[in-house]
Amino acid sequence: MSDRTSPVPIVCGFDLGGTKLGGIAVEPDGTEPIVEDRRPTPSGSDELVAAVVELRDSLLDGAASAVGGPVELVAAGLGAPGLVDRSGTLRYGPNLPGVVDAPLASLLREALGVPVVVDNDATCAAWAEHERGAARGANHSITITLGTGIGAGITVKGEVLRGAHGFAGEPGHMVVDPHGPLCPCGRRGCWERYGSGSGLGRLAREAVEAGRGARLLELAGGDVERVRGELVSQAAAEGDAEAIEVVRRFAWWVALGIANLVNILDSELVVIGGGLVDAGDVLLDPVRAAYQELVMGADHREPVPIVPAALGSRAGAWGAALLAMARLEV
Repeated sequence: MSDRTSPVPIVCGFDLGGTKLGGIAVEPDGTEPIVEDRRPTPSGSDELVAAVVELRDSLLDGAASAVGGPVELVAAGLGAPGLVDRSGTLRYGPNLPGVVDAPLASLLREALGVPVVVDNDATCAAWAEHERGAARGANHSITITLGTGIGAGITVKGEVLRGAHGFAGEPGHMVVDPHGPLCPCGRRGCWERYGSGSGLGRLAREAVEAGRGARLLELAGGDVERVRGELVSQAAAEGDAEAIEVVRRFAWWVALGIANLVNILDSELVVIGGGLVDAGDVLLDPVRAAYQELVMGADHREPVPIVPAALGSRAGAWGAALLAMARLEV
């Protein structure tokens, strides 16, 4: 039986993605999450708030079991994909249908009954990597998250760059081909149409339709529409030459965006996060090679390491919790 007489304070961090809502529970001075859990991403603001409340309950139950006594939520943070302003309102999220101009911070404060910070999801991931992960010690870094779309968080002189309105760090929607495929944001040829998990899946389906992806089609059960990015990574890891070629083409597009960002920001380090980083050097090696060909003056500037994120899929939730702690002085 536990001898704890007062609740253990807990901060929850939530990471809202295009397909899943993840969460962690951590003590304010903790170095590792006590517990983590996830739910499918809901549609609509009300449904999102309800899902966060449900996930909060699950996390606190798990934390209480882990610490062997009562716990108390003292603050929470949420990372959301899209344009999040300084008030914590999600103004626009192309990959979140039904969540527009949603005052998430105020809605969650009311629902959770504690102080809440809401920021861009990639900004949260970047802060987590800066504080606890691959970008620790770097003053000027970019963390790029390759998932359903592309997000990025930027640190300058050890601080998060948010811009005038809080919207900095949306390179996924810089246009790299004005005649390219339509993006959920309404424009054509955005970088994330080529360099995200969705982009990898599209490139793979094009290869299969052209007769250059027998193993990919096999892994998809013979249905070309089921060919997704994770199947490309799997086939490439097996050594399938056609899948490796798809990865090479995809890596060129990823590197193009990275080179553009380095040309603008002159960062000292680029961290690659998101689900696609699980492919490891199968993806990162061709990205690094293509970057050297695409960045301006590669032979006349300091090398910029391109490294995998250290915190994996929990980086966004970790960063949301850390920002809540820092901003709210928990």
